[in-house]
Amino acid sequence: MKKILIIQTAFLGDVVLATALIEKLHKYYPEAQLDFLLRKGNEALLANHPLLRQVLIWNKKEGKYKSLMRLLSQIRAEKYDLVVNVQRFGATGILTAFSGAKETVGFEKNPFSRFFTRRYVHDVRSGTHEVERNNMLIQSVTNAIPEKPKLYPSQTDFAKVQDLKAEPFICMAPTSVWFTKQYPQEQWVTLINSLDSKYKVYLLGSPADKQHCEGIISQSMNKRVENLCGQLSLLQSAALMRDAVLNYVNDSGPMHLASALNAPTCAIYCSTVPHFGFGPLADLATVVEREEPLYCRPCGLHGYKACPEGHFKCARDIRNEQLLQVLETVEAER
Repeated sequence: MKKILIIQTAFLGDVVLATALIEKLHKYYPEAQLDFLLRKGNEALLANHPLLRQVLIWNKKEGKYKSLMRLLSQIRAEKYDLVVNVQRFGATGILTAFSGAKETVGFEKNPFSRFFTRRYVHDVRSGTHEVERNNMLIQSVTNAIPEKPKLYPSQTDFAKVQDLKAEPFICMAPTSVWFTKQYPQEQWVTLINSLDSKYKVYLLGSPADKQHCEGIISQSMNKRVENLCGQLSLLQSAALMRDAVLNYVNDSGPMHLASALNAPTCAIYCSTVPHFGFGPLADLATVVEREEPLYCRPCGLHGYKACPEGHFKCARDIRNEQLLQVLETVEAER
């Protein structure tokens, strides 16, 4: 194995989880050149990654198929020994099947998987974690024990957030792409108002999340809250989260950032469930969810723009005391 390509063009969190494959393949093939293909917008996650030779970017805005054909030409020219396709949609299946690689592996849900050298079942209801499912793809050339995902913020990234770490702090990432994965705004306010004043609180997110987090701050009585949405890169956010007393996150991208830096995590699950296999992986990680079963939960793998039943009990019935208990436990272990 001299040249290997990993393909994952899905969401931010999916890319983070796929970094476990980088760790594993490097461990077994330390001299191999490792490349990673992702979609434009996620490339900052792998900036200056020490184990990667190059990051290929699928820019759909160029024209989905124009960009695809350009990538295919680039991939074929590399003459990879192995292409590992974690994505389950047809476009990446084309890149894999016609890559010219000696070996190609992926999941059978990919429409082009019949042309792969090997294909595997991807079952989100099995209770198996995604890093284990992904590891199946390379098990025959490594072993059955997955590595953990890992990101590599630079020294510049750590320096950028160093001044924010002057006192004990808590990070919160209140938003999600999906409404039903998002803990309600007023419940974030309740949590913030319940915290000891010794903690500085940082709200994290993209520029698009800034207004939502301003709404939380405006309703809060806690004067020790700072909105950092849009001010930090993904790797800088991860560098900050690493040293937080606790990171409160939804079942969303920031949860996986915390996992990749082994940062203490309280993952709040609303409409989705950890059984799907995308749970937190940090050594200190706790899932908080509604304590009693709910007839409509989970309502889907990704969630919805609104609660299909109209009541959103999966989120509203999570008690603030559950979240504070996680902080108490973490404090006791420090």
